Amino acid sequence: MARPGFVLEVDERTPPLLVHNGEGMRLETFPLGTRVIYPPESLPGLPDVGAAIDEALEHPQGSEPLRALLFAGMKLTIAFDDLSLPLPQMRTPDVRQQVIEKVLTLAAAAGVDDVELVVATALHRRMTGPEIRRAVGERVFRSFFPEHLKNFDAEDPDGLAHLGMTDHGEDVEISKRAAESDLVVYVNVNLVAMDGGHKSVAIGLASYKSLRHHHNTHTMVHSRSFMDHTRSALHSSAWRMGRIVNSQVKVFTVETTLNNAAFPSSYAFMTKREWEWSAKDQATMLGVTKGLAVAPAKLRRKIFRDLVADYEVTGVQAGETEAVHELTVANVHRQQLVEVQGQTDVLVFGLPYLGPYNVNSVMNPILAMCLGLGYFFNMYRNKPLVRQGGALILFHPVPYEFSQLHHPSYVDFFEEVLATSTDPKVIEKQFEESYATDPWYRHLYRTSHAYHGVHPFYMWYWGAHAMDHLGDVIWVGGDRKAVARMGFRSASTLADALEMAKDTVGGSPSISYLHSPPHAIADVR
Repeated sequence: MARPGFVLEVDERTPPLLVHNGEGMRLETFPLGTRVIYPPESLPGLPDVGAAIDEALEHPQGSEPLRALLFAGMKLTIAFDDLSLPLPQMRTPDVRQQVIEKVLTLAAAAGVDDVELVVATALHRRMTGPEIRRAVGERVFRSFFPEHLKNFDAEDPDGLAHLGMTDHGEDVEISKRAAESDLVVYVNVNLVAMDGGHKSVAIGLASYKSLRHHHNTHTMVHSRSFMDHTRSALHSSAWRMGRIVNSQVKVFTVETTLNNAAFPSSYAFMTKREWEWSAKDQATMLGVTKGLAVAPAKLRRKIFRDLVADYEVTGVQAGETEAVHELTVANVHRQQLVEVQGQTDVLVFGLPYLGPYNVNSVMNPILAMCLGLGYFFNMYRNKPLVRQGGALILFHPVPYEFSQLHHPSYVDFFEEVLATSTDPKVIEKQFEESYATDPWYRHLYRTSHAYHGVHPFYMWYWGAHAMDHLGDVIWVGGDRKAVARMGFRSASTLADALEMAKDTVGGSPSISYLHSPPHAIADVR
């Protein structure tokens, strides 16, 4: 039986704690009284994933069985999450492959021959052939790629359909293929509670014309929090849009959830509590930390990029989008929620190297900011872990480095936009439209493997809530030039960062360390 997450107060007996710092990890001694929030242990996986998928498709939530929705002569579109999920990548067969193969088997039995598979990239970069193959499996890839298995193109003027506007004046524009289908089956991986629901089709298959209504500063600042869709302005907008989509397009949602086994068995010490490390765990930890410390940057990054997690599937739900998502979120919370009493003056995170937008690429400063202030800061329910005006300390090298292949507009954003202002509202007003409509960025997005020109803006807005809430942000070990350009402060050590934080929060502050990965959602009371 898996143990739930729990909260520990550091005392004289507490060993040094493992902290991730981007391209490596280290042991840190935290001050006495520091509150350490540990994620729950992994839940057991389903004994038979295939049987669970069959059950979900045959007995869905709020819908007829999938087989009853399939018929000869119909137009079927199967959309699925891109490589931003899960992180790290899961062992093959990927659960998306397992679901898609079941759907295709039922479609073939029903005589369906007009089938298209679409990677729901929105404004993310196009996946490469090998990346798609790994997600869907060799058989599906060979049968459909490239004519009938494609990346979604949000800039194809002939490939989009405008379905109307919400009562809040939000454009709903999605894939024309999906909009004209008799049935859209969306296959999702819910790694965290933010994923899934109406966010899948209404965002994953949407154009900039739609996305601009919720991927903006006002919406991000008023999302409390991303891990609770009932209190997130982002999700409220997606839900309004999704309901318009589902009123005009038959959508059959398939959502899957994973446990917390985020690392292979050879790295098992990373998901254990330090005082429970065996002699083997301690030796492995020592070898890994020392090896990463002396390895060239290229090798360190390859090690983290090549990690394959031992995730197990904990649930499969299918049917009507909202009914399915209610069960999905409950399943995610069952794995990740940790009850925490009260907020803290200073919150500490150790950030991993891998994030949703640097898969097989480089973690540039903007993505590091988004990972820390956008994702980790928002890993809470009810209220943030850190109080209003508190300080956030993050461990990450924040390398002053960019991928020209994947993040070309990020380079200009960092050098041009942030040199003018770091205020999300100013940035949005002065620069967003020119980047979003730039012909060269659009060309690279459509023909290469570049994120859309507007994407760095969205990553900056993702941190808007944290910027509005916090009094100070300090990066331990971060490149000082990169950190300063983003408007934050740098420290060499945790002790230095804590001393600096006193300028903001006063003497003798309360300190909390969210021990991750794997994922934990702090249920702050």
